[in-house]
Amino acid sequence: MTALSRRHFLIAGAATATAAGLTGLPAPARADVRVDESEAFAKASAAHQVPVTVLAAMSYAQTRWQDHEGSPSTSLGYGPMHLVDGAAVQAARIRADKPGTRAIDTLGLAAERTGRSRTQLQNDPGANIDGGAAVLAALQTELGHPLGADTDATEWYAAVALASGIGVGTTQLGFADHVMTVVRDGVAVELADGSKLTLPGRKLGAVRQRRQVVTRAAGAAPGNGDNPVEAPPGLDVDWIPAPYENFGPTAGDYGNHDLANRPAAPKITHIVIHDTEGTYDVTLKLVQDPTYVSWQYSLRFADGKIAQHLDLANVGWHAGNWYINAQSIGLEHEGYAAKTTWTTEVLYRNSAALVKHLCKKYRIPIDRAHIIGHDQVPGTTTATIPDMHWDPGPFWDWEHYFDLLGQPLRRGTVRRATRVGDVVRILPGFNGNTQPLTNCDGPGDTCETNNTNFVTLYVEPSETADLVNDLGLHQKGQPASTEVSDISARASAGTDFVVAEIKGDWTAIWYLGVKAWFVNPVGQPTARPVVNHDGIVVAKGDKAAIFGRAYPEASAYENPADVQEVSPLLYELPAGQAYPITDLAPQTAYYKAKTFSLDTPGDHVNIVGEDRYLQISFGHRVAFVRAAEVTRRRR
Repeated sequence: MTALSRRHFLIAGAATATAAGLTGLPAPARADVRVDESEAFAKASAAHQVPVTVLAAMSYAQTRWQDHEGSPSTSLGYGPMHLVDGAAVQAARIRADKPGTRAIDTLGLAAERTGRSRTQLQNDPGANIDGGAAVLAALQTELGHPLGADTDATEWYAAVALASGIGVGTTQLGFADHVMTVVRDGVAVELADGSKLTLPGRKLGAVRQRRQVVTRAAGAAPGNGDNPVEAPPGLDVDWIPAPYENFGPTAGDYGNHDLANRPAAPKITHIVIHDTEGTYDVTLKLVQDPTYVSWQYSLRFADGKIAQHLDLANVGWHAGNWYINAQSIGLEHEGYAAKTTWTTEVLYRNSAALVKHLCKKYRIPIDRAHIIGHDQVPGTTTATIPDMHWDPGPFWDWEHYFDLLGQPLRRGTVRRATRVGDVVRILPGFNGNTQPLTNCDGPGDTCETNNTNFVTLYVEPSETADLVNDLGLHQKGQPASTEVSDISARASAGTDFVVAEIKGDWTAIWYLGVKAWFVNPVGQPTARPVVNHDGIVVAKGDKAAIFGRAYPEASAYENPADVQEVSPLLYELPAGQAYPITDLAPQTAYYKAKTFSLDTPGDHVNIVGEDRYLQISFGHRVAFVRAAEVTRRRR
């Protein structure tokens, strides 16, 4: 099978006969396929007497109908039904001396009920769907609820919750609620070739089984009580506070965050997406260590469980850039940037629900210039650039994430031929976007995956040309590479750039002060022109300085000892180049917080300057330029 048909197995069936048997005609190159009428779901429905819409909706809620070529998710789930290898999860917990609640072994139950091997259930999409149906039927029978392919979907609510592989009652409820919403409203997934997989909506009866799910759970999560949890209604969030403690002999020996009065001072303008590079349990231990750093929220990959650690009025130490820390909220997602295991749908959904709520509350724009990865946070000075982080990495699906946020990244773009001078948005698609990567699982590893979130940038319009280099990242003269941690030559999904030149199917953008080329076929573009943007900047003189923070001018400080150096980075914006504006009015401010006590005179104050900056998209990170050094142009 091709890569596309392997991941979206329904298309593979359509390609060999008809469009999933719908029309009786040869399948067109671009087809709309009804998932609930596909052979794989229909056979499993008939064999186990499970409504096909329930099967299809559950698969969508787990994987969006992808089988990920047999590779596991971050919670060791496999295939389009995300059958969880509970035995492997439990073994890993025991090795870590954290056995906890026994994992739900839906993969093992599917093997027991179907007689298929675990390997077949992991790697054969049809077998995986059949196994998922068998698990649902077994749980439905155990619950004493009716079987039948024509039963109402709501009769399967409890079975769906328990078959999710999620082990906590409240999160099981959230998953089952989502599946029922998918059944009711219907969904569609657009593939890279323009084809669509669709599930039409159906009328539903009333759900009567919510309490049955909770009473079977291993234990409900602790309540929030009077803690300062900030989350949308219906999203369960634990309060696990980060400590604010004075642990040394001086006023500056404290941790692990700073008290403030946000959003009054400073404002909250950004959200930073991180991954933990460790397990959820270890992450919670670290954030409760006063000598460590802090962030606002942690999210668990298996079930999307969320813990909040800071009152959002206060400042976490998470981004490696104090200017960004002071005005941002940090979300740590359990996972590893270099590993090709995929992020669970429940984690994406819960994260997006939380971020959407926070953006509304604090009036944060829902775009890729304000909801950023840690890999977009700039260094504060040239010396700090090489140590800046690169999570959540190339396997975080930004396009899907913004769909869940209700602001698709294609919004505000047009499908027309790209022209020199256009602002374009990188939109390569995630599923099927194969880019060169190495060293994911050790030296020499080729990181075999078809799902990445970026386009590769070259110094010439050829895939045999050298990669664009980041001289800030490689200050010792190292060349750019395809190593997974080397983000020099990557333009990630949702980021905007100005077109410098076009040659056939290749487009060049201005990037880190040079022309950077990427494949952008006219018939299947990986970037689209942006309309109604805030404009572009060009240098007024022969160059403009690039900054990693927008600090006030010296005269803004009452105490000369408080003055923070306005340090330009080694990058420059040369004359003749242009970069898109992503924020017309970033705050020019420095939040001074050097001591433990709020009663310290002259401390815990937000120092605001009059010097004006613009936030721009410059390379793979956000950056700032002084408005006095550039000219703004509207396109």
